[in-house]
Amino acid sequence: MSINDWPLAERPREKLLERGAAALSDAELLAIFLRTGVRGRSAVDLARDLLARHDGLRGLLDADTRACLEFPGLGAAKYAQLQAALELGRRYLETTLQRSDPLTSPAVTGQYLTARLRPYEREVFACLFLDNRHRVIRFEELFFGTIDSAVVEPREVVRAALRVNAAAVILAHNHPSGVAEPSRADERLTRSLREALALIGVRVLDHIIVGEGATVSLAERGLL
Repeated sequence: MSINDWPLAERPREKLLERGAAALSDAELLAIFLRTGVRGRSAVDLARDLLARHDGLRGLLDADTRACLEFPGLGAAKYAQLQAALELGRRYLETTLQRSDPLTSPAVTGQYLTARLRPYEREVFACLFLDNRHRVIRFEELFFGTIDSAVVEPREVVRAALRVNAAAVILAHNHPSGVAEPSRADERLTRSLREALALIGVRVLDHIIVGEGATVSLAERGLL
C-alpha cells in the first residue's frame, strides 16, 4: 500500500505538521527525506530497512558514500540530502553556541562538540577558541591521530590561539572507543597546554572528552 493510501493522521508529513517532528519515529522522519520508496515498498518501509541495515540512525548517517549507495532505493541525490541535513544540524548547533557563553551552556557546548567529533573513527584533537567575554571565535580541528591516540604539539595550539587572537580556549578530543573517561595522558596533555597557553595570556577553561553518547569535562572533575 502506498503512503498516499494511508489515513491522513498516519502519513509522516501530515503527522509532522499536525503533531510536530518529535512525534515521528526515526523511520518516519527518514521517510520524509526519502519521499518515495521502491517497487512494493513504501518510503517508510525503505527507511526501516535502511535503519535495520545500518543498526540505527547514527549508523546510517555515519556510513560512507559507497555503503549507502549500495542499498537499493538510496541514490546519490537522496544520500546528498541526508548529508546536507546532518550538516545543517551541526551548523544550527554552532550558531546556537555562538550566541551563548559556553561556560554557562555546557549542554549546548557538549552537543556541538559531540556532533563535530563523535563521527570520527580516529582520535581528533580540536580547540574552541573564545574571546574575553567567552564568545566563540572559531572551532578548529588541529590534530588527527589513530584509533587510540593523537600527537598534540603545544606550540601549534599556541600558534592557532595567537592567529585568532583568542583570550580563552576549550580543548576537546574524542575517544573512538566510546569510553569518555580521561586517561593519565589526557591529564598530562591538559597541564602542558595550560602552561604553554598561560605564557601568552590565554586561559584553558576546560578540556572536554567526547565518547559514545557522553562527554566528560576535566574542569568538572577538578583536573584543571
